[in-house]
Amino acid sequence: MEKIFKTIDGLRDYVLELQTNMTALPAVSPEQGGKGELAKSKYLEAELKKMKFDEIFHIDAPDAAAEGGIRPNIIARYYGKNRDVTLWLLTHMDVVPEGDRSLWKTDPFKLTLDADGDTVYGRGVEDNQQAVSAALTAAKAVMESGAEIPVNLGIMLLSDEETGNKYGMDYVIEKRPDLFGKNDSFLVQDSGDPKGCEVEIAEKNVFWIKFTTEGKQCHGSMPASGNNALYAGSQLLIRLRDGLYAKFDKRDSLFAPDNSTFEPTKKDANVPNVNTIPGTDVFYMDCRVLPSYEPQAFKDEVASIVKGVEKDFKVKVTWEILHSAVSKATSPEAPIVKLYCEAVKEVNKVEPKVLGVGGGTFAAAVRNLDLAAVVGSKIYGDPHIPNEKSSLKFTLDDVKVITYVLMHLK
Repeated sequence: MEKIFKTIDGLRDYVLELQTNMTALPAVSPEQGGKGELAKSKYLEAELKKMKFDEIFHIDAPDAAAEGGIRPNIIARYYGKNRDVTLWLLTHMDVVPEGDRSLWKTDPFKLTLDADGDTVYGRGVEDNQQAVSAALTAAKAVMESGAEIPVNLGIMLLSDEETGNKYGMDYVIEKRPDLFGKNDSFLVQDSGDPKGCEVEIAEKNVFWIKFTTEGKQCHGSMPASGNNALYAGSQLLIRLRDGLYAKFDKRDSLFAPDNSTFEPTKKDANVPNVNTIPGTDVFYMDCRVLPSYEPQAFKDEVASIVKGVEKDFKVKVTWEILHSAVSKATSPEAPIVKLYCEAVKEVNKVEPKVLGVGGGTFAAAVRNLDLAAVVGSKIYGDPHIPNEKSSLKFTLDDVKVITYVLMHLK
C-alpha cells in the first residue's frame, strides 16, 4: 500500500488533465438539450487504451436523438489473481446543463484552477467527473506500481444517469445480465461529504411524477365560461405536498434527511399571454420515500388525492411516473461495507458513518440484483449548482480509498 500510495501522490497532474479535457466535452443528454456522451466517451476510451486493461468493450444503447445515434457505455477490466471476483467502480459520463450562465464566475465548460492550486471549477467536475477521474487514476496507479491485485478491477463509464438510466445502467443490466458475478462488489462515488466519512448503504425509493390538469381555456375577463387549469393544478400541488408529508411521516435515523420528501419541482409553460385562462396545467414532483413504506401505498395515496381534486374542481387529471427506483439495502455487515469503513479510517483519518440517503445512484440497480454496493466519496457535495467545484486532493484521497479496498478484497 505504501508503494501504491506514493504512486498516487504523483498523479495530481493526471487528475487535472482528465478534469480539464472532460469539462471541455459537455455530455448533456438530448432530453436536456445536449448531444449526449459520445465525444466524452471517445476521449475516455482513448485514455483507457493507454493503460493495461485486459478487456475494453461497449454496451451502447441506441438513441436517435443523440450524437452518433447512440448513448455509449464503456466497460474495462484489469484482471486480478482471482478472476472470478471483480471490484466494480460505477461512474457516469453525463452532466446536467449549466443553467443560468450569469450565475457562473467562470466558463462552465472550461476548467478553471483556483489560486489555491487545488480547487477546480466547471460543470460536471464533481458530478461525476471526480469519480471518473478517481477510477482511471486508481487503475493507472495500480498498473504503474506493478502490484498484483487479488481480484479484478472493473470500471464502468455509463451514460444517462442524470435522466433516469434508461440508456445507461438499466440498459447494461438488461443486455448483459451475466456481466456481474455473485461475489462481485461495487463502489459508487456519486455521493459523500467533505470529510469522506459517509458510507451510504441504502437509498430511499424515488418517484418522479408528471401531473397534467385539464380544464377549459377561456378569456381572462370571462372566467365563468371556462375552467382554470392553473388554479386547479395549484390546488393539486398543495394537496399533494401537504397530504403526502402528513401521510408518510415516519422517521428513520439511518437516513439524512430522516424523513420522506415530496417536493414540486419543474413547471411547464401554459398560455403565452396574460389575458387567457389556461385549459391545461403541467407540473412535476420529485418524491423520495423511506423504504419502510410499500411503494403501492404511496401510489394509492397519490391516486386518492388526484381523485379528490378532480371531483372538487371538475377537471381531469392524468399522472405519469417518469422515473422510479425502488432499492434494497446493503447489509452493514457485508464485507465491502466493513472494508470500505476500514479504508476511510486509514486514508481520511475519520470515523466512518454508515447511513442511507435520499438521492438515487447506480447502487440501487445492483442492490436489486442482491449484490453489495457502497456509495461514498470525499466531495464538497454541491452538484448541479453554478460554480460547481471539485478538489484534486479529495480526488487523490478517493483513489487511495479505492486502492485500499481493492488490495484487501478477497
